[in-house]
Amino acid sequence: MQQAFVHFKRWLGSLSFRTGIIVAVLCALCYIVSFAQMLLPISATMKGVFWTVFFGLAKTLQYSALLILGAEGLKRIKVFLKCRKEE
Repeated sequence: MQQAFVHFKRWLGSLSFRTGIIVAVLCALCYIVSFAQMLLPISATMKGVFWTVFFGLAKTLQYSALLILGAEGLKRIKVFLKCRKEE
């Protein structure tokens, strides 16, 4: 099991920066859906199920994006945002 996790982590780390950004955007969308569904006129049980599914998916995508981007990717994002702010 440990070896499978290490292999999976290495595979995620080999993906491109662009893929990491796409996964991060999907993460944000899942967070939005996980809370926005509370406004739907459905039963509390279904709201709980939807929240659990989308919040869990958002957390999974969040950690996957961090593994894909890594420390260097996060530095690139900070530089990009800083340059956009200065314009």
